[in-house]
Amino acid sequence: MAEAVPVRCPECLRENGYTAPAFPCACGAPAELPLDPSAPPAVLSHRNWSEAWVRARCAACGRVGEWPQPEVGCGSCGTVVRLAVLPVDASPGGAAQAYRPPPGGAAHGSSGARAAAAAAAGRGPGVPVPRAPFRPVTIRTARDAVASAALYLRWLGFRDVRSPEGPPVPSAAVDLRAPGLVAQVDPTTAPAGLRAVECAWLNGLAASASAVYFALAGYTQEARSRADALGIPLFIMDLTGMPQPLNEAAEALVTAGG
Repeated sequence: MAEAVPVRCPECLRENGYTAPAFPCACGAPAELPLDPSAPPAVLSHRNWSEAWVRARCAACGRVGEWPQPEVGCGSCGTVVRLAVLPVDASPGGAAQAYRPPPGGAAHGSSGARAAAAAAAGRGPGVPVPRAPFRPVTIRTARDAVASAALYLRWLGFRDVRSPEGPPVPSAAVDLRAPGLVAQVDPTTAPAGLRAVECAWLNGLAASASAVYFALAGYTQEARSRADALGIPLFIMDLTGMPQPLNEAAEALVTAGG
């Protein structure tokens, strides 16, 4: 697993820890992006899909693939910066390293590994439900974002996750339904606002179901505060397709499952 590196925010100068993610190469080995320590982080003011991908070489098989550009959000001021990656020719990996899967087939520190350990020790209140590691869908289009959210809900234990029949609701968010659940997936590049979160809550009330929200670009502070007050789980998705819980309601949903 890659070590965390300090990234200084160019706006408030706070240092944030960042660990480069490992992506699944076609050969089965985790492909890690080699960060360029000589290049300063660049503030991301506008997300451009065509510039959100970088090429990197797998150290195990030498295959060159395209992966999401590393990004990190400042925990103090909220500024999002993009990190530079070494060019393919300059990146380490001339000598292929053999890949050995970790014990149990789960990545060290993954939710699946933690859940399996908890199950072996005996589950108690607040202990995550044992699950296999989640395998996300790399997000290149809005359809990919919806597909990854649907897969994540199934991974949590919700069955029959689907889009409702009939004309779509005139909104930027895409509706997903499961028994007892209404999920909104916002694949746009603007943060979800207060109105979007309240609409998700109202949709849940109308369906006598719990509401969940997934957003690709995060949420405004008003939206987060309102979601906390209403108990709506909020998830943020990066370009790897991995949803991350943002509030206590989302953490509780991940722990309890569907």
